[in-house]
Amino acid sequence: MPKKIKVILLLIMLSFLGNKISANYEKLAYDFQFKDLDGSPLHLSEYKGKVIVVVNVASQCGFTNQYEDMQKIWEKYQAKGIIVLGVPTNDFGNQEPGNNKDIKNFCEAKFGITFPMTEKISVKGEDAHPFYIWAQKNHGSSAVPKWNFHKIIINKEGKISKTFSSITNPSSSKFIKTIEKLL
Repeated sequence: MPKKIKVILLLIMLSFLGNKISANYEKLAYDFQFKDLDGSPLHLSEYKGKVIVVVNVASQCGFTNQYEDMQKIWEKYQAKGIIVLGVPTNDFGNQEPGNNKDIKNFCEAKFGITFPMTEKISVKGEDAHPFYIWAQKNHGSSAVPKWNFHKIIINKEGKISKTFSSITNPSSSKFIKTIEKLL
């Protein structure tokens, strides 16, 4: 079986593992901050009352073309209260080897990305950004990215509403229905 099919099958199987666990929400998504690709603080508290779609991204992934649909979601729903947040990571297959400047140049030149992007961080394991540790604690293993282009949807109250695996394209009807319900 080709490697790409094996990876997709593994992603499908992993997407069925674990759902919500404790969800006591001692903190909300708004309690976290990142730095953007230019090194400036990016506080999720700036997005209170909006639906936040957090997507870990990589420039050299088979799912990288999802950037195009993420940008379309951003353009279509931004005025209605959607924030798309790209989170570059090199955690999966070393598919984001560049530095923050390289990532910014790639996203702007190849896909015309205008939605907020964080600096490159880790999204899994001991070195995971605190946001991702919080997501796992409150939503379970489905909030832990298994590969690039995993999506976490934060509702207007700052809690995780739903997660989508890498194989779910942002243009899919189930993804669109989910964000439209939350708006």
